[in-house]
Amino acid sequence: MTKRPIRWHIAVFLAPAVLVYTAIMIIPLFGTLNLALYGEEGFRGLRNFRTLLGDPLWSDAFWNALGNNVWFFVIHMLVQNPIGILLAALLSSPRLRLAAVYRTAIFVPTILSFVIVGFVWKLILSPLWGIAPSMLDAVGLRGLFAPWLGQEGSALTTLALISVWQFVGIPMMLIYAALLSIPDEVLEAAEMDGITGWSRFWKVQLPLILPAIGIISILTFVGNFNAFDLIYVSQGALAGPDFATDILGTFLYRTFFGFQLQLGDPHMGAAIATAMFLIILVGVCLYLFGIQTRLRRYQF
Repeated sequence: MTKRPIRWHIAVFLAPAVLVYTAIMIIPLFGTLNLALYGEEGFRGLRNFRTLLGDPLWSDAFWNALGNNVWFFVIHMLVQNPIGILLAALLSSPRLRLAAVYRTAIFVPTILSFVIVGFVWKLILSPLWGIAPSMLDAVGLRGLFAPWLGQEGSALTTLALISVWQFVGIPMMLIYAALLSIPDEVLEAAEMDGITGWSRFWKVQLPLILPAIGIISILTFVGNFNAFDLIYVSQGALAGPDFATDILGTFLYRTFFGFQLQLGDPHMGAAIATAMFLIILVGVCLYLFGIQTRLRRYQF
């Protein structure tokens, strides 16, 4: 029996990516985990985590940030992804003219800087010099306008919807690609059975793109629990008003680096970062082992 040759070329091609990923992801991850176990006086074990979850000075801020993060994610799941699926279904129709123009226009906000998006939307929604009041006034809805970014009850939802506007192009393009990957034979068979139009989408295409929807959902989960930029640009590190828009990313930033009169605490900041990592890890594992295995039956 001849031995199978060792495919050294695989290791050669993978080595650069593995080295870069290890340098910028794996090593910092273990460094953060190690930092979370120490304090100014030395090794503390899990006491930083007990402080984070048990000390009212820390736990109230942590649970507030976590709850806001969950709501931020829920809005994206209930608004962004369904709209992305709907847009993909519309743009995949062969009868639609200028579909490429529409795809480009919807995707363009995705490549814009968070700084630009946050600053522009603050100008648009400003009660003093924004154009939102005059636009609503033009259609007789001026009474609906409110300083949404300045009210505790609406600030976080408003920022989440701004984020939806910016990133709806990503699920749209992924679902659009999934729809194009469906074999023409399947669609022709459905048409021969009298299943056309939206009925074909709901009964034939939607079940076949469920794996893609699952991937989009987990990407949305990871992205939203790592969110920071838009909140920071729009509301600052204090995530006002009165921490109503505070999420785990801004809470981590204030704790680790300090802000204004608050001194930075790298060890507690590392504990918050570790908690974020564990939350994301649990969510991804639940998807991989609880949902993805069930969706494989729909893959070609």
